[in-house]
Amino acid sequence: MGDAEAFQQLYQSTDRTVYSFILSILKNPQDAEEVMQETYLKVWTSAAAYQSQGKPLAWMFTIARNLCYMKFREQKRQADVGLEDLNGEEAGEVCLPLENLADAMVLKAALDILKEDERQIVLLHASAGLKHREIAADLQMPLATVLSKYNRAMKKLKQYLREE
Repeated sequence: MGDAEAFQQLYQSTDRTVYSFILSILKNPQDAEEVMQETYLKVWTSAAAYQSQGKPLAWMFTIARNLCYMKFREQKRQADVGLEDLNGEEAGEVCLPLENLADAMVLKAALDILKEDERQIVLLHASAGLKHREIAADLQMPLATVLSKYNRAMKKLKQYLREE
């Protein structure tokens, strides 16, 4: 299939960035972890077919984004047939501590006020620790646009958190 050591290095150098990107789309840590696993599985199984046409991280973002959209479609189908009540404790999952749940709810609500591209930029910078120029390259945006969207998003978040 591929070189396991190289894949491990790829994972270690990109896992935070990819997770932040996925979380910026799904806004649910459990779903983001699931999609992240699927993303790296797809990267592993598709690596031989990869053709270098740009940055590998952009290719990984494309895979992750497609899997996120598949997750949305799956959730919509479940909701359409009334299966949304079968999640949670009934499925044997352990409940998160209350304070973690509250933090997650505040984070989700705050991120919901941002546009998708603003949310991605904030999470890639704050959670993955990427520099703005790296975000600009990975998202294929001009640096000035990334800086502008980041500053606008931070102002929105500060205003939102003051109101809470």
